[in-house]
Amino acid sequence: MKDMLIDQFQYTVSDLLVRNKSIIDQITKFQDSNARINRSIVKSVTQCGCIKIHAKKQNHKTEGDIEELKKLMKSHTEGKLCDNCRDLIEKEIGRNLFYLTSICNTLDLNLYDVMIKELERLKILGNYNLR
Repeated sequence: MKDMLIDQFQYTVSDLLVRNKSIIDQITKFQDSNARINRSIVKSVTQCGCIKIHAKKQNHKTEGDIEELKKLMKSHTEGKLCDNCRDLIEKEIGRNLFYLTSICNTLDLNLYDVMIKELERLKILGNYNLR
């Protein structure tokens, strides 16, 4: 069922993309949408204040197991997105997905297949694929 949703999204993007058909336009729009996501997150901190960022050096050990390391790593965020900020960030992420999908369409890549292959790589490499 989920694969059908992703395929439907990809076909819809293909039908709706008219003005930015050039791969160059798609790449720059994708990059712009990345910047807009970042800006929306920053605005939720600086203008709204619904979340806070308290960043500092990550305190991680070189010995110990992976579960212990996961507990030590922090996101540096506090609070919860308000409904308005959540809606804005979701909108920007949706736009980002649109342009990512348009790039997939132009390069004749199936987004669902890309996701499946990445999932398989993650599963195979497991903890050796830490990002």
